[in-house]
Amino acid sequence: MDLSLDQRKHGDWVVVEVAGELDLYTAPNFRDSVLQAASNDSAPKVIVDFHRLGFIDSSGLGAIIACLKHLRERGGELTLAAPEDSGLRRLLELTGLDRVLTVHRSVDEISAD
Repeated sequence: MDLSLDQRKHGDWVVVEVAGELDLYTAPNFRDSVLQAASNDSAPKVIVDFHRLGFIDSSGLGAIIACLKHLRERGGELTLAAPEDSGLRRLLELTGLDRVLTVHRSVDEISAD
């Protein structure tokens, strides 16, 4: 399965919706899409919605961290939205990245301003 990336606005935030597999093959497209979503703001605020994520590997995690670093360097924010029982949440807990990344249950849980 490939990766599908869509963008929309949620107040001051840009939402990047991810569907499919985030792996070695698709991670560069993911990174480019998130960075493009952040390019129009001096302090970008990006939510990555992983509700339709089917699979993620270490390359995908690396791409998320690269995006986080880039946005923080510009004074921006990166927030993730993922279901409580998702594989992504378990992976973030196992790697300790749940202490570095902000993860919410849904995009609607994140204030639009």
